[in-house]
Amino acid sequence: MRYFKALATAATAALALSISPAQAAEKRTMCVFDIIGANGDIYNIMKDYKTAALGWGVDLELKPYTDEKIASEDLKAGQCDAAVLTGIRGRQFNNYTGSMDSIGAIPSYDAMKTVITVLASGNAAINQHLVSGPYEVGGVAPMGAAYLFVKDRTIDTVGELSGKSIAVLEYDTAQASMASRVGMSPVMSDITNFSGRFNNGSVDICFAPIAAYSALELYKGMQPSGGIVDYVLGQLTAQVIVRKDKFPDGFAQQSRKYMLGQFDRAMRVIENANSEVDKKWWIRIPEADKLKYDQMMREARIALTNDGVYSKDMMTLLRKVRCKEEPSRAECVNPVE
Repeated sequence: MRYFKALATAATAALALSISPAQAAEKRTMCVFDIIGANGDIYNIMKDYKTAALGWGVDLELKPYTDEKIASEDLKAGQCDAAVLTGIRGRQFNNYTGSMDSIGAIPSYDAMKTVITVLASGNAAINQHLVSGPYEVGGVAPMGAAYLFVKDRTIDTVGELSGKSIAVLEYDTAQASMASRVGMSPVMSDITNFSGRFNNGSVDICFAPIAAYSALELYKGMQPSGGIVDYVLGQLTAQVIVRKDKFPDGFAQQSRKYMLGQFDRAMRVIENANSEVDKKWWIRIPEADKLKYDQMMREARIALTNDGVYSKDMMTLLRKVRCKEEPSRAECVNPVE
């Protein structure tokens, strides 16, 4: 009888040694900003990320945040071991990837996919840019192209922006700088109140991704005679930021590859948001004005890079991607960025 008991004890011990990675995984906390909260598309992507992370040796507790400022402060304070933030807010943790959201720098989703693919490549020269102090970037997902939403659809040229008020994010100096360049009056706002200001008529213009049309009901602010200027002013991103010392070696690289694999899923969300916009709202602008916007954005990026707001290395990468996609661009003949 003792023999069988010993055998059973040995079997139990062997079973304990063969426990799944999920049972052995280190427990960590990830704070996820999604303006919709736990029912939002970003949070849903991160629920599947949590499952994948078990295979990388980490058991993540996801905490939803609808206020991005609190999520970023909790990451700084060590209340989160990792966080998902917009690239604009994440710039304080990593200036390189935080500069992806720079004005006019990524003109298309194909260009965005190329940049994210480069970041996930595992290239040593790229990887060194992804670590900044105690933080490392664990991947990027697209949140959609951003446009100007206006209350008056006669605003279809650069010159007509002058004198208008625009809600800009108070923590993004680039938006305020751009607004001032064309004679607009920037009204400092944050992600929780900019849409309300536009919808109630406190400002003439706001800058937002197309998903905000439905999620933040920006169609209310455009009624009856407003619209969306059909020019991509920038691409917004969601970025995974991890506290490097809290995660196993190689975790961030696996995370970057995983987030690249979510690109098509994120694009489906963006395309669904696009399809909800009534075609009547789009304001087509003259081709000559698009060239003016291009030049204006380029000058602003160069100035902001010189001021240290944007990363020079990221600006160079983004220029190369733009020129690969469209070699005839004027900046490709005379590369400054």
